[in-house]
Amino acid sequence: MSEKYPEYADPQLRPRYLGLPTFMRAPYAEDLANVDIAMVGVPFDGGVTNRPGARHGPREVRNQSSLIRTFNPATGVNPFELCRVADVGDAWAEEPYELTQAHHQIQEWYERLNATGARPLSVGGDHSITLPILRALAADGPVGMIHIDAHADTGGDYMGSKFHHGSPFRNAVLEGLLDPKRVCQIGIRGSMNDPALWDFSYESGMRVIRMEEFTDMGWAAAIADAREVVGDMPTYVSFDIDALDPVYAPGTGTPEAGGITMIEAQRMIRELSGLNIVGADVVEVSPPFDVSGLTAMHGATVMYEILCVMAEAVAEAK
Repeated sequence: MSEKYPEYADPQLRPRYLGLPTFMRAPYAEDLANVDIAMVGVPFDGGVTNRPGARHGPREVRNQSSLIRTFNPATGVNPFELCRVADVGDAWAEEPYELTQAHHQIQEWYERLNATGARPLSVGGDHSITLPILRALAADGPVGMIHIDAHADTGGDYMGSKFHHGSPFRNAVLEGLLDPKRVCQIGIRGSMNDPALWDFSYESGMRVIRMEEFTDMGWAAAIADAREVVGDMPTYVSFDIDALDPVYAPGTGTPEAGGITMIEAQRMIRELSGLNIVGADVVEVSPPFDVSGLTAMHGATVMYEILCVMAEAVAEAK
């Protein structure tokens, strides 16, 4: 406690090199009874198909998120004033070497969180973690989703498993967790070995905005499409950091050239204000492949922008 600077009684206002790293220097809470938005790390990358390392994502995003201040001048939102926000630690798998069991343990963690009424904002981990999160959040009925990614992640079996980071949303639809007609996927691109790899997205009724269409229509029209698709019903937001061009996010498992810029990502997320966002995640930050913490810093920034629109949704619901 500083007698000279009484404002430093708030740890979030102290110099950013101080203190233990939590997401955005928010308070750490194990008791979720008084939490509206729970920021969660999911340090699991047992579902990757190529470059590993996303298990280290939550720790490095926490570290880089010390750069984030409280007030968003672009939107006029201070999420920490609108609702009760806390870092609630990690949803970690006790058996990380057995994929389906690890997913089950992550699901159980989120079921306990969901029972408190707090809305989760998660950091992975690979994209396979979204399936167990949705199993917990959508247990009472399917939700819509805005999915920003280089890959549609609606593939099938890969080397003997249907549970991997290229398949969570196919499985989520088949399990009745996602309403595919309320799903919009933005930024899809990259080479494929199988031209039919993402056919499930189209055949199930998802709105898919490939990167070529995105660049032609512009970010504002793309996110307007997404808002129309999801409507005012419960919606999940999933942001894979490889949606960004590799110049902004080299530290990820499956980078794809020709991606979204950081300012486009920020402005799209800001346009989600007013939606009924019940949960969100930022995934696939892989620090071993990062450059000077750049990808983790951008992951923390995306997380903050999502937090701002989630806080508005929580305040509106109160």
